[in-house]
Amino acid sequence: MEKIKAAIIGSGNIGTDLMYKLERSDWIELTAMIGIDPESDGLKRAQDRGLQVFSNGIQALVDSPDLADIVFDATSAKTHVRHAKILKELGKLTIDLTPAARGPFVCPAVNIDSNLNESNVNMITCGGQATIPIVYAINRVADVTYAEIIATISSKSAGPGTRANIDEFTITTRRGIEEVGGADQGKAIIILNPAEPPVIMRDTVFCEVKHLEKDNILQSINEMIDTVRQYVPGYRLKQEPLFDGNKVTVFLEVEGAGDYFPKYAGNLDIMTAAALKVAEDFARAQLEQKTVGTAKLD
Repeated sequence: MEKIKAAIIGSGNIGTDLMYKLERSDWIELTAMIGIDPESDGLKRAQDRGLQVFSNGIQALVDSPDLADIVFDATSAKTHVRHAKILKELGKLTIDLTPAARGPFVCPAVNIDSNLNESNVNMITCGGQATIPIVYAINRVADVTYAEIIATISSKSAGPGTRANIDEFTITTRRGIEEVGGADQGKAIIILNPAEPPVIMRDTVFCEVKHLEKDNILQSINEMIDTVRQYVPGYRLKQEPLFDGNKVTVFLEVEGAGDYFPKYAGNLDIMTAAALKVAEDFARAQLEQKTVGTAKLD
């Protein structure tokens, strides 16, 4: 079956885990891993797996634009601001795994279908990918006036990129809670837990609502859990949601697939899994358009 070519910019932890996931895709052919450190573990692993590797950053795509049609940016928020302009000029579909927010926020369980014509989409944050589906699920049946999320991750799963982008995390996640989740007002908090052994990613979602009907909310939450689990199998409720007056509190747990990260690093895994899901939906749409165009010509 024909596949859409893709490349990863950023050979750190996120880019490397994404590489393993893309290898299993029926829709995408990963062609290249691009970094800036020729000695990085990601580039070495990519080379061992037969991919084209480059250590001159985005210049690799400028020099060889035919490398890929879809580009995953797994660098940093500040770096993506520069990349976004270059990739747009190159006509590449860009999936941004940084909190740069150059393009519309996308959470595949919520709004991928309405963004399939975009050229640059933002994967929000790990906390956003974990909690926004729940805010959305509650909002669609109960009208959320305020949503607050707390993402607790192992300190060991917070690399340099995460630590350098804490401010961007809170701002971008809050915006995602409001713009994608549908809350009138949002707030986001991240906690880096240094516990040993490392803790699995856990998220608390607190919502104030206008129309609290317990059965409707529970059904909507459980339906959303099933939807997210289609691309993040380790996504689950930690315990039953709590109801108090006009307030709903949901406790989540995200266990990673263990491709490159330890399984406790669900915060990193959910980002790469969501990015893969978005890319495959884009790839399917492109291939379907190509098939329809070919059929018309015939």
